[in-house]
Amino acid sequence: MSKLTDVSKRILIGSALRSDRLTETLLPKRIALPVFASDPLSSVAYAPGEVLMVLSIAGLSAYHYGPWITLAIVVLLFTVVASYRQNVHAYPSGGGDYEVVTVNLGPRAGRAVAGALLVDYVLTVAVSVAAGVDNLGSAVPFVAENKVGVALAIIALLTVMNLRGVRESGTIFAIPTYVFVAGVLITIGWGAFRWFVLGDHMRAPSADYEILAEQGDLTGFALLFLLLRAFSSGCAALTGVEAISNGVPAFRRPKSRNAATTLALMGGLAVTMFCGIIALALATNVKMSENPAKDILIDGEPAGPGYHQDPVIAQVSAAVFGDGSVPFLLLAAATALVLFLAANTAYNGFPVLGSILAQDRLMPRQLHTRGDRLAFSNGIVLLAVAAGALVHAYDADPTRLIQLYIVGVFVSFTLSQIGMVRHWNRLLDEETALAARRRMARSRAINAFGAFFTGLVLVVVLVTKFTHGAWVALIGMVFFYALMTGIRRHYDRVAEELALPVEESRDEMTRPSRVHSIVLVSKIHKPTLRAIAYAKLVRSDVLEALSVNVDPEETRALREEWSRRGIDVPLKTLDSPYREVTRPVVEYVKSLRRRSPRAVISVYIPEYVVGHWYEQLLHNQSALRLKGRLLFTPGVMVTSVPYQLESSERARLRARRRAEWSAPGAVRRGPVGPDDRHEP
Repeated sequence: MSKLTDVSKRILIGSALRSDRLTETLLPKRIALPVFASDPLSSVAYAPGEVLMVLSIAGLSAYHYGPWITLAIVVLLFTVVASYRQNVHAYPSGGGDYEVVTVNLGPRAGRAVAGALLVDYVLTVAVSVAAGVDNLGSAVPFVAENKVGVALAIIALLTVMNLRGVRESGTIFAIPTYVFVAGVLITIGWGAFRWFVLGDHMRAPSADYEILAEQGDLTGFALLFLLLRAFSSGCAALTGVEAISNGVPAFRRPKSRNAATTLALMGGLAVTMFCGIIALALATNVKMSENPAKDILIDGEPAGPGYHQDPVIAQVSAAVFGDGSVPFLLLAAATALVLFLAANTAYNGFPVLGSILAQDRLMPRQLHTRGDRLAFSNGIVLLAVAAGALVHAYDADPTRLIQLYIVGVFVSFTLSQIGMVRHWNRLLDEETALAARRRMARSRAINAFGAFFTGLVLVVVLVTKFTHGAWVALIGMVFFYALMTGIRRHYDRVAEELALPVEESRDEMTRPSRVHSIVLVSKIHKPTLRAIAYAKLVRSDVLEALSVNVDPEETRALREEWSRRGIDVPLKTLDSPYREVTRPVVEYVKSLRRRSPRAVISVYIPEYVVGHWYEQLLHNQSALRLKGRLLFTPGVMVTSVPYQLESSERARLRARRRAEWSAPGAVRRGPVGPDDRHEP
């Protein structure tokens, strides 16, 4: 069964890669751009429509505010890009906003940013896939009738592609992303040529329709609120900008410079595409409405429920190239495909952030390690499950999902820029060279303006979107914050209980024994010493400690501490180029059996016992897999050496109290016999 599972796994994700091939998976800029920037680049497929739909509430006359809202979004995008270029130079380790905020504002603020980013990554997948399915459904009826199933299938496909590795998935995703970018730029260029040079009067398919204003001529605060809401909806164009700062380790050297260059390219392309589509939409008289069935009037009558409102980019393409033309169809196909691929931004940001959080003991440790293909497989799968659940809960409706969007990303934007200001303040206090101080002061000014602007936008987003669904995103952030806090407290409590005293305690290792034994060691703590002492009592002929070298630095530290503490048991380490723990141990045990077929191998596995099922999920997973393999190996005995933590003792006391408690009427005075039964 294990071989069959391994074969199917290899077919899906490919053969395993050695740890020393990690550099081969690093990305050049031409691949990194579609991998990390597909989300903000693809936002031109829906962000312009969001702006126009909100403005339509006040009727067609409000459309003349569109250029000013676009200008504000462009200024914001340039500000964020310039700010994050400072981030990637100052913090190139891949922690992104989380690292910046944790270092400069403290661990609590860091957890808040991490929760916001995790929510935003999940929403990026859900919104991108749902929007892609919605676009595809306008041309393929089967997709429209089975939106949820198709969306879940696409998430599964994206998951498998990312499990194959960052570089391989990036190569696959690069072509359609570049085709989409080229298609949009050609559309803008040809549209401008027809308008300014040829003097053609282009008209969108909805140009002759009317918009029924939901609210009349708005003035004062009502108009301001509407414009702010339109601005916040258009800020969807900024989602995904932060992913590059989280993905710096995936770039080729020089990592920071390549990441900063990719950020600049992304910003320039996003601004050009967004401005061009908005300009063409206004020039071709595109009509959009939040409720097209009621508010779009065709020949003076409401469009009705059968009317399908095409996205702005589709209407612009139809006006420029002609509805149903070959360029129109190519751009429509590329748009639908790139919306699916925009989710790849999250697939490259979420797992890296999850690994960093796991390293800081804020998420389960399983998220820290790379899988067979040198990708963070557990984080990829977790993201897919969370996004799939969200798509199912919201019926793959992009209109409902997009209301949850943006809040998380602007929380991280704002706190990150505040953290960068403190970073530069600290460096300026230490720096004396005049040229360096000028450079730092300039960077601080950029980040300070970014903090002010993004903070202002965050307030606008919260005010204008809270009742439209943003409260759900806030609940998600609070949930992740509480989850990370609970996990950190648990790991800290366990580490404190397992820590050895400064002075060596010889009580943990007693007399020698005479039975051949192998004690598995991951680190030196109380459970390890107890397992060694227990193995000695069995009187083994050979007693050795065995560790698997997954991380060379941790292995070197283990050997040094082993020697320093003077543990009188030889320590053997097994190299594991594919970062596996179970297989090297099993192969080593089998090799001992082959050399001495009549020998009995006894394997001791130190484990610690916790009191709750959810705590068990955070521990002993490798031990469970190893026991499952060794139990079926002839001539091998497996012994678990438990170390009870305080939480397990409390659980035992609770179980005893439950066993001793009797419900009223549960205790009888004597046995029930025939004479004790009474007929009614």
